[in-house]
Order: sequence, then C-alpha cells, then structure tokens
Amino acid sequence: MPAAAPSPVDATSSHLAANLRSLREARGLTQVQIARMAGVPRATWAHLESGAGNPTLAVLVKVATALQLRVEELIGPPKAVARLYRARELTTRNRGACGIRRLLPDPIAGMEIERMELPPRGGMAGVPHTPGTREYLTCERGQIELAAAGEVWALGPGDVLVFRGDQKHGYRNPTGEPAVAYSVVCFSPAP
Repeated sequence: MPAAAPSPVDATSSHLAANLRSLREARGLTQVQIARMAGVPRATWAHLESGAGNPTLAVLVKVATALQLRVEELIGPPKAVARLYRARELTTRNRGACGIRRLLPDPIAGMEIERMELPPRGGMAGVPHTPGTREYLTCERGQIELAAAGEVWALGPGDVLVFRGDQKHGYRNPTGEPAVAYSVVCFSPAP
C-alpha cells in the first residue's frame, strides 16, 4: 500500500526547513549568526531548520526580512539549483534576414540581452529606446558596423561599443561571412 501524501502543514514545514538550511548554507552562515540577523533565538532557528518548528507569522516575517525574501518563498517548494533552457525554448524573431534571440528566459527589470545573427552583407535598423537608454554592443564573430548620430563604428571580435540607445541607429555586416553580435540594452529608469 503506497504511503499517504504528507499533509499540507507537514509539506510546508518540510519546505521551510529545506529552504532555510539551503539559504543559510549558501550564505556561509552558522545558525547562531543567521538567528542573530533575524532577531530570533538560535533554538528557534534550529527548530525551523529541523522541520519541527511551528513559527508564528511574526517569526516568519523576521526570517524572511533577514534573508531578503518574501514569506511565500520561504514556505514554498525549494527551487531547483538550475534550469536548462533549450535554444528552441527561447524567444526568437527575424528582422529582415537577421535573426534575433533573447538570451535571458526570465525578465530582468530594465534590461534586455539579445544575440543577433547578421547574414553576409545583411543589416537591420535598430529601434530607438526610451530617453536615457544605454546600449552595449559586442561583436562575437565576423564584423559589425553600427551607425548612429551620423557616425559609423566598426567592431571586430571582442570589441564593445557603448552608445545612446535612444537615438536612431542601425547594424550592418559589411563582409561576405556571417556575423554574430550581442546587444545589452539598459533602459533608463522611469521618472
């Protein structure tokens, strides 16, 4: 006969214990150190990490604040150490003959990172971003030319160009070989 599933309370206690132990160890702290940071007795922390604790909401809030997390993250199922995203799972699009792929599957506020593939002698217009935006362009393979503000910059492998992304700009591959570049767009914070 299969074992009964743990009750929601037991599962939550187990999640809390595993999360606290993992987070404390990842920070390289002892139970005494982290308990002091959270403003709770070490014995309370030890009970929480063992799964035997039955904390009040006030204790959970203190612990979450010390770890800079939301209470939901403390009591939810432990997160995986890593997640592999296959290339086919990532957002891709074409702008003309150029292929663009987002490199970050999870959004980071105020930032975009994309991989651009420009075919031989291919190019594309950039989209001007909000005022104050900075763009960092690096050439990985081949050659890339960036035109902005009436100037043209030529980038070879490893070169990085920083420019205002809030202006009209365009990318071009002047050679007969494919080129690959990465663009990091840092948006200006909203006023």
